[in-house]
Amino acid sequence: MTDNSRTAIVTGGAKGIGAAIVRRLSRYGAAVAIVDLDETAAGELAAELPDAFAVAADVGDHAGLTQAFSQACDRLGGLDVLVNNAGWDHVQPFADTSPDLWDKLLHINLKGVFNATHLAIPRLVARGGGRIVNVASDAGRVGSSGEAVYAACKGGTIAFTKSIARETARHGITVNCVCPGPTDTPLLEEIKRDERARATMDAIVRATPNRRLAQPEEVAEAVAFFAAAPAHVTGQVLSVSGGLTMAG
Repeated sequence: MTDNSRTAIVTGGAKGIGAAIVRRLSRYGAAVAIVDLDETAAGELAAELPDAFAVAADVGDHAGLTQAFSQACDRLGGLDVLVNNAGWDHVQPFADTSPDLWDKLLHINLKGVFNATHLAIPRLVARGGGRIVNVASDAGRVGSSGEAVYAACKGGTIAFTKSIARETARHGITVNCVCPGPTDTPLLEEIKRDERARATMDAIVRATPNRRLAQPEEVAEAVAFFAAAPAHVTGQVLSVSGGLTMAG
């Protein structure tokens, strides 16, 4: 992605993988709107970059996100790339979870993708095409103990990616999906405060051929690839997992 006329929206772009994506797209010359619930962190990141700005929004709230998209696209002058990165997780055996937790996971991880994509498609069509990159998880490909609802959301994101790729190809829009394995982010550190979750993550690292966590920058590079990939690359799923999962 090297065309400095490109414009992008990155949801959940304030920290972790999202911040790495914002930095990568900015480095390639894109103007980037950082859409995040944490407006302070998003603003601090935007201040580091030449052509980025922050917009506060809850991705699961369609009305609020509609306002954020209008603000972002007015300032950007249109939209070329949407990165659906916003996500959240809580590691706990499914039998111990509650419907309130399910709702929160669905609100952020799946409904947020629906909302942003719904708002982006007409703008990308008006632009004559564009790119949508969804950040899912390998939990959605292979399942993950203690993350049943999160994995279901990410599996839904993978299926949604393929469906929207079929619907929008005729408009010159590609839709692809990046699936990180466990990644060294503040969210993972928060999850690992729980002793059982920490033991699970340590076991996953031992089972990974590369014997380490992914770095956010590695995931960002995969996202940037899809943001600039040829129009014939669509509906694809790419894992960034150090070999923990491998395509058949």
